[in-house]
Order: sequence, then C-alpha cells, then structure tokens
Amino acid sequence: MNTTLRRDADEIIRASIQAVLPDKAVCRALENFQPRGGRVLLVAAGKAAWQMAHAAVQALGHVDGGVVVTKYGHVKGKIPGISCYEAGHPVPDANSFAATEKALALVQGLTEEDTVLFLLSGGGSALFEQPLVPGAELQDITSQLLASGADIVEMNTIRKRLSGVKGGRFAQRCAPAQVFSIVLSDILGDPLDMIASGPAVPDTSTCAQALAVAEKYHLALSAQARALLAQETPKTLDNVTTRITGSVRELCRAAASACRNLGYEPVLLTDQLCCEAREAGSFLGSIVRTQAGQGKKLAYIAGGETIVHLTGKGLGGRNQELALAAAPAAIAGLNAAVFSAGSDGTDGPTDAAGGYVDGDTLAALEAGGWSGYAALQNNDSYHALKAVDGLIITGATGTNVNDVAVALIGEKTPPVSPEVSPEW
Repeated sequence: MNTTLRRDADEIIRASIQAVLPDKAVCRALENFQPRGGRVLLVAAGKAAWQMAHAAVQALGHVDGGVVVTKYGHVKGKIPGISCYEAGHPVPDANSFAATEKALALVQGLTEEDTVLFLLSGGGSALFEQPLVPGAELQDITSQLLASGADIVEMNTIRKRLSGVKGGRFAQRCAPAQVFSIVLSDILGDPLDMIASGPAVPDTSTCAQALAVAEKYHLALSAQARALLAQETPKTLDNVTTRITGSVRELCRAAASACRNLGYEPVLLTDQLCCEAREAGSFLGSIVRTQAGQGKKLAYIAGGETIVHLTGKGLGGRNQELALAAAPAAIAGLNAAVFSAGSDGTDGPTDAAGGYVDGDTLAALEAGGWSGYAALQNNDSYHALKAVDGLIITGATGTNVNDVAVALIGEKTPPVSPEVSPEW
C-alpha cells in the first residue's frame, strides 16, 4: 500500500466530514426560529438526527419534550428533555415503527400556539415510519427496491404512499401547530419532498409516477399496497416553514480545500454523480491513467450518490464497490489512488464508510488469491478490500450529505501508454 497516499486520503475524508457537520448549520437556521409562545417540541429523524438535536437544544437552551430517531450506533449520549431511539436502516424495523409512534404521540393534541421543531436528515425514510401495510411487507418492498437499482427519488415515490408520516402526512398530524423544519439534504438538487420522503413537505410526485416505478422494477406488491399507490398524497400544507442546510456541494468544496492544503491541484468533476457505482469507479480509474505522468499532484473530485445493482450475495456498499471498480489493474504501478466514502460514516450494511485502492492494490489482491472482477460480480467489495487494508472506517459521523469520491495522482509517477489495457 502507498502509505503517503493513504495518509492523504484519510486526512481528506476527515477534513471533509468535519467541515459539513450540522452543528453550525442548525444554529444558523435557528436564527429565524420564532415560536408562538406555546410549547416547543422537537422531533428529529435521520442519520444525523442526534447531532442536529444536540445542536438545537444547546442553541435554544431547552425544549418542552422531544424524540430522536436515528440509526443504530448513532446516539452519542443523553440530550436534556429528549428521548433518543435507534432503529433500522436502510430497511425499517420494529424499532423504527415504535419510535415513530412515540413521536406521533408527542405531537397529538397540539394547539395553534405550539411549535414542532422538526429536524430531518437522510435515512429518515427507513427510520421514521408508520407503515400503512404490514411491517413485514414494507420491509420486503424496501428490500426489493434496494436490490433493483432504483434511485432514491424512485424509492421515495413508492415509500411515501405506503406510509402514515411521509409525503407531508407528519405535518398534517402536527396541525394546527406550526412546524419549523430544518433539513440536512442528502439528495442531489435538494428536492425537499424527496429528502427522507418529505414528512413535512407537500408531495410533488404523482400516483402515475409511483405506479410506473412499480412497473419498471417489477415490484411484487399486495393488492393493498397497489391500492395505496393509487391514493394521492398531500399537495398543500399551510403550517410548515422549512430551512434547508448542508449539501453535497459543501462536501465537495471541503474535499477540494483539503486536497489543496495537502499540495494537490483539485478539479471538481461533478457534485451530481448518479450512476452505477462500478461505472463511476471505472471512470475515475480512467482519469488517473490519462492524467498520470504530468509531474504534479492532482486531485479529481466527484460528489453525489451512486447505486448498486445486486447480482451476487457478498457484502459491501456503493462506496466500496466504486473504489474496487476503479480498476486497480488500470492504475497498477502508478503513484495514484482512488477512494470513496459516505459522509455519514456508513456504506451499505457494513461498518465501513467506503473504500480505497492505489497502485499497489492489484498486486495485493492477487497475492491474497482475490479477483477484483469476481468480487464485483458477487458484490463482495467489503471482503476484498478488507483483505488489502482498503476499507475506510470512520464510525458514525453525525452528518449525512451524500458521498465524495476522489482520484489522487502523486507528483512522481511514470507515464502511462494509453494503448495498454491490463486485465484483472
């Protein structure tokens, strides 16, 4: 392993995530918070829910009660006046349903003088849920969508219609109280009604679109679920004020700054990456191969959220798959690296945030008896990367603003002939 590049990669990830923690952003959003004089209740849902709630309570001094629902391992301690719950992600579980019921009980019977401070971040679609179909069926539909390669907008178009809190329905449950919503975006373009399936936002998607998604991915649905897809969601809400804060653009800018501080010349390729993970990885590997040999340190940055189409039964996540697919054969022998990480610190159903490969990875894989191609076909990037110390592990970060992938090229690297096309 190239220890210099690996050290730089770890520092870039650390600095980037530190720059997009939601604390300051939540405090800025609360500058416009004007409760009406009644009770102030807090509900936070998503992977960054604990961090956002902690920042809000510190800024306000106190609240009159609250519920936090976040992913397992993401509660970092007690928050005064707040009950914190951990639940399933990316597939909702019984704890998701139970914690959501606690939040709904909290906002029952409110008056026009009361205010609900609603803090929302990515992951809320699974964590904040009151299913309108049996819980086991909702879990199965979610698993079908995850395996199909459906993007987040398509997934949420379906999930809104199977839920008692998504698609604006939670805000309806809070009425006549006002809802002041602070949203940490994890979806490209920041579409409010799609972030965590928009519990406090009028839904812009239609029944026709939901049925088209079900048809496109050949979802196995019960008659009850199919009937719910044909029921329209709320299109107007008059009791909600929303402030959006944080996005993948900030994450990419932070990554560029960290690269620059380490002596790399950063180039932002895109903050709208939204293709198959292995295609994105292959593309970054191709960039490395083309740009190597210029005699200067370069960094190519791509932010967004890729997808994985499951073809095997291995273990991994989109960031690990992107890194492994960055074709270590194509960058073999070069003073270069490709890495990708999720800003929330988790990638798929693993303990890793993402993955790292460099010019030494191919030899290490082969020495360990691994085929990168076979690992990709089996969606087993986790075990392949673990075997060569290629996992990026940060732990839960407290934020969630998509992913960042970076291709690093060191200053001294031999020129590469474009005619050469190594195999795995």
